[in-house]
Amino acid sequence: MNTFGHLFRITTFGESHGPGIGVVIDGCPAGLAVTDEQIQVALDRRRPGQSDLTTPRAEADRVEVQSGIFRGQTTGTPISLYIRNQDQHSHDYSHIEHAYRPSHADYTYDQKYGRRDFRGGGRSSARETAARVAAGAVAQQLLNQHSIQVNSYVSQVGAVAVPGGYETLDLGLIDSNPVRCPHPETAERMAALIRQTRDRHDTVGGLVTGVVQGLPAGLGEPVFDKLHAELGRAMLGINAVKGFEYGSGFAGTLLFGSEHNDEFYTDETGRVRTRTNHSGGIQGGISNGQDVYFRVAFKPVATILQPQATINDQGEEISLAGRGRHDPCVLPRAVPIVDAMTSLVLADLLLRARANRL
Repeated sequence: MNTFGHLFRITTFGESHGPGIGVVIDGCPAGLAVTDEQIQVALDRRRPGQSDLTTPRAEADRVEVQSGIFRGQTTGTPISLYIRNQDQHSHDYSHIEHAYRPSHADYTYDQKYGRRDFRGGGRSSARETAARVAAGAVAQQLLNQHSIQVNSYVSQVGAVAVPGGYETLDLGLIDSNPVRCPHPETAERMAALIRQTRDRHDTVGGLVTGVVQGLPAGLGEPVFDKLHAELGRAMLGINAVKGFEYGSGFAGTLLFGSEHNDEFYTDETGRVRTRTNHSGGIQGGISNGQDVYFRVAFKPVATILQPQATINDQGEEISLAGRGRHDPCVLPRAVPIVDAMTSLVLADLLLRARANRL
């Protein structure tokens, strides 16, 4: 499906090398203050060509608001956002018209549809995520009304990792460097690794950490649409994502229950808190008012500018090397995508929470 969400629902459309990409947002309440500039700020964080660590494809990614926003406020009708493609180099992909690139969606799309748009991967390209980022910027304005802050940052590239958890970091430094890592010393080492990898015509993966602060208790559905399940579904739907964990994650399996349980207490303001947060702000699939934090694992970008063995659509063995303009590491540009998908999940659950109690 090309639709995500229940009450706050988006449908994206378009391909990497078509005329453009876009999104229709349905269910956004009327009267929400949204400007073109707010959407553009989010798109500028994701757009290609923003540093020497990313693909040099030169897309301005200027958003065109086609409906649903009038005089700076949402009207309650479907919001249509469109982004034109301006720097496609479709000839860079002519060599894969009949070839299956290793670890790409070429073969699986052929099996599913019996045809595929080989120009940049078509619909399977991460270019589609620009539409999600545009929609996420609208969702973020709804979260702002509830003082909910969403931040994501690069916490690991290859084996280079930020020491400590998000609590030790100044998240205001996320955009202070092109890696989008709020630990300056580690960011420099990450950037050096990405450049070394690029110069070897290779790629590298890593982790993005997401943090939600100010989320009220009570968000999430009790069975199938648990908060962590919705976040996991959102993150695993991002290109190149291989894993998702929240709270203590897999490391929590090394603890005993007596160590892992988050004990409740009431602070001096009368607010219910927990002394630890191994649960990652989620219990029973519902937010408990503590910080929600999670990690998203991204694989190395599949396109590498080195010869690799593969086959063509006739089953013949061939050698194939990537061409064109590609990210040596997807992580810096993945940060705003993680932000957007998190915001979309939370905006939807906020609207659904209105129907949970009188």
